[in-house]
Amino acid sequence: MPGIPIRTAALTAAALMTAVALPLVTAGPTSATTTDYDATYYKNAIGKTGASLKSSLHTIISSQSKISYSAVWDALKVTDQDPNNSNNVILLYSGVSRAKSLNGGATGDWNREHTWAKSHGDFGEVTGPGTDLHHLRPADVQVNSVRGNKDFDNGGSAVSGGGGSLTDSDSFEPRDADKGDVARMILYMAVRYDGGDGFADLEPNEKVNNGSAAFMGKLSVLKQWSDEDPPSAFEEKRNQVIYDTYQHNRNPFIDHPEWVDAIW
Repeated sequence: MPGIPIRTAALTAAALMTAVALPLVTAGPTSATTTDYDATYYKNAIGKTGASLKSSLHTIISSQSKISYSAVWDALKVTDQDPNNSNNVILLYSGVSRAKSLNGGATGDWNREHTWAKSHGDFGEVTGPGTDLHHLRPADVQVNSVRGNKDFDNGGSAVSGGGGSLTDSDSFEPRDADKGDVARMILYMAVRYDGGDGFADLEPNEKVNNGSAAFMGKLSVLKQWSDEDPPSAFEEKRNQVIYDTYQHNRNPFIDHPEWVDAIW
């Protein structure tokens, strides 16, 4: 299979002259991009916008293999492996590198964080949205507990051990390095789960305190985070591992971050 997709952006003649002696720069999140998968995996989505793009992407990414919730433990040890220490995983929100063997529920362990809180739509740990690796990440048990099922928004007080994450009574703000990751995971879930397969229709909205409703906010903040924190090499590799080894589907907003604004 092709490797991690390469993004490119169209350059003006002047920019080309300037770029001759400069290293390649990855396109920003709002630039038109191309990937190795555009002519194959994404071929029915290229050139579309709005509801048409969302519908096409839903059809594309809904073709996936599913794993059990217990199998998520071992999968996360691969998808989120620390590139500098193969014995560890990198934890969402805190950015801490922690031993793979410390998975569990005690203080000092890491557990399985549902970025789209499983109570928002009440899908729990069911195979499907409850086990979808594109929004499940390893997280410190205590930090995960602080996040709970809160919506995402800016502001609050520092989370102990949260790497710069903030929280208040009704929202959670990840550390800067994870903001784009969180946004793209939430928006993936909104496209993948649209009310079919017996699951709730997940949608982003402009609220917090969504509770058990199948919504996650705030959309405007998530869009801002996606723009300000474009996909990292870690995020891209993770997307590739999920595609190659586990679910055989992709998060389109990692491959094409400009599709966030094209749909919403």
